[in-house]
Amino acid sequence: MVPDGSYRVDIPSLKGMVSEEEWRARVDLACAYRLVAHQGWLHGIANHISIRVPGNEEHFLLNPYGLEYREVTASSLVKIDLEGNKVMDSPFDVNQAGFVVHSAIHAARKDITCAIHTHTEAGMAVSALKCGLLPLSMSAIRFHNRISYHDYEGVTLDTDERDSIAAHLGPNNYAMILRNHGLLTLGRNLGEAFYLMYNLEKACRSQLSAMATGAELEIPPENVLEKSAEQSWRMGNNNTREHPAWQAFMREMDELDPSYRN
Repeated sequence: MVPDGSYRVDIPSLKGMVSEEEWRARVDLACAYRLVAHQGWLHGIANHISIRVPGNEEHFLLNPYGLEYREVTASSLVKIDLEGNKVMDSPFDVNQAGFVVHSAIHAARKDITCAIHTHTEAGMAVSALKCGLLPLSMSAIRFHNRISYHDYEGVTLDTDERDSIAAHLGPNNYAMILRNHGLLTLGRNLGEAFYLMYNLEKACRSQLSAMATGAELEIPPENVLEKSAEQSWRMGNNNTREHPAWQAFMREMDELDPSYRN
């Protein structure tokens, strides 16, 4: 920790060495890593968030393996292709599990810009429930009939699993529960993916809290569930970079520690 209380790894800046569009994507992605750390959605150096490099569908940015999320900066992100090869020099290794999951998504879903994967206690707990995510709260109802499931196949190190991840995700869903594993959200921009994860995590926590009471659970009728889910998607999602929730989250991180911009 440096004297001002922030966490930093000394990495030479890439600003001016990449396009303005890529630099902006790097800043957004580094901010997302710091926000995930701030929210407590951590699992050591595991897990991963990716964003497609603007102007190149075959390249995406991923976290430098070995750094904690609170240490990630715009310049430390690793740029790789869909085969896991670095396409820009970096002193950091690539997380193999991250490559498998995210290359599957970016190869199969050209509409997707960003993907976020977490192993939170609530997410892992719901992933282990036979019932999966229940429509018990407004945050959960957003995903009614709009979430996929992927059965556990072991640690995601085998590239053969990419086909089943893509098949289970399907062409339209933006969220998936990886059984006995964790959560995954996607977005046409980073703000969309982050806002979906924020809601999915809250949905899992509230479900576990409700189930822990032992009381009978109240689930709204199907027509109300579908109406509410449609309303949530229409109001809360945005396919431009300037997602209103994302800008608010970025302002929060700028107040906490703007060193992610380095």
